Amino acid sequence: MSTKTTKPVVFDTKIDDVPKNVLKELYWSMLRIQMVELKIDELYHEDEMKTPVHLCLGQEAVAAGVCLNLNTDDYVFTNHRGHGHYIAKGGNIKKMVAELYNRQTGCSRGRGGSMHLIDIAAGLPGSSSIVGGTIPIATGAALASAIKKDKRVSVTFFGDAAVEEGVIYESINFAMLKKLPVVYVCENNLYSVFSGLSKRQPHDEIYRHFTGLSIPCYRVDGNNVVEVYRTAKKAVAHARRGDGPSFIECLTYRLRDHGGTSSGVEVGYRSQEEVDGWAARCPVKNYKQFLLKQKLLTAVDIESGQAGIDREVEEAFSFAQASPLPSEDEVLNYLFQ
Repeated sequence: MSTKTTKPVVFDTKIDDVPKNVLKELYWSMLRIQMVELKIDELYHEDEMKTPVHLCLGQEAVAAGVCLNLNTDDYVFTNHRGHGHYIAKGGNIKKMVAELYNRQTGCSRGRGGSMHLIDIAAGLPGSSSIVGGTIPIATGAALASAIKKDKRVSVTFFGDAAVEEGVIYESINFAMLKKLPVVYVCENNLYSVFSGLSKRQPHDEIYRHFTGLSIPCYRVDGNNVVEVYRTAKKAVAHARRGDGPSFIECLTYRLRDHGGTSSGVEVGYRSQEEVDGWAARCPVKNYKQFLLKQKLLTAVDIESGQAGIDREVEEAFSFAQASPLPSEDEVLNYLFQ
C-alpha cells in the first residue's frame, strides 16, 4: 500500500475467523477514543488543560486493533500521542482526562500531563515524550517476562520518526537474540512534526528497514481495524509462544497537527486536499458502515452505544474539572532527588 494512497478502506467480508463480539468491540473501542479526542479538541481552547496535547484522531484503528489482542496484565508502552493506546488498553478515562487538567486525581497525580500517562492496573507502566523512548523499556519489560516465564507480552507504539533512532535497531537485535515476547508497532502517519516521510527517508516502506534482522515484519492498512487486529493477533501469539518479537508497520494519518487542535494546513506543510482525502478514510466512519452492511450492528445499536459513550465522556470531563489541583505543599511529591 503506497503512502500516497487515499483509496477507500476495503474490509474483507470473509470475517468468520473473528468472533462477532470482537468485531463489535473494535468499533466501540475506536468510537470511545474518537469521542474523547473530539471533546479535548472542543475544549482545549479554554486553556484549562495546561498540558500540550497530541491527538490521535484518524489513528484510532491501530490502538483498538492491537490492544484488543492483549490481556489486562500484558504491557503497553506508548509515546506522546498515547491517548488512544491508554483508552484501548482499558485505562481509566476519568483519570486520564483529569491528568490533562493537571488534577490530583489524574493517573499521574497531575504531574505528567498528556505525554506521561500511567495506569498500572490496566498494564500501562508509563509513557514517554522522547521519540523512541519506550522502545528499549518495552524490550526490557519483555526480558523480565522471559526470565520470570509469566507469559506476558509487551507492546511498544511509536511513530515513523522513531525508526530514525539508533535505539530501535539495538532493541530489535537484542529481542531477536533473546527471543523476547515484544511487539514493535510503528504508526506511520507520514509526518515527523512538519517533515514529510519522503524528505527524511529514502523509501516509504518502513518495515523493510528491519527485514535484515530476520524479525517477522508486516505492513498493514492502519485505517482498517480488522486488518490491524488480525495481524496483531498473529504477532501477539508468536510472542506469547516464546517465538520472539515481531514488527508491524501501520500506515495511517493524523487528522490534526502534530500538537494542538489545528489541522496543520495553516502552517503550509500539507494541503487541505490531502487532509480531506485521509478524512474520507476515517477508520471509525468506514468501519461503522461495514458493520451496518454486514448486519452486525443496527442504527439503533449505534445510536444507543454512542449515547452511552457520550455520557461516559461527559462524566470524565466533569470529574476532571471538579477535581482539585495538587496543593503547593505537595509540589515536590513523587520526585526522585
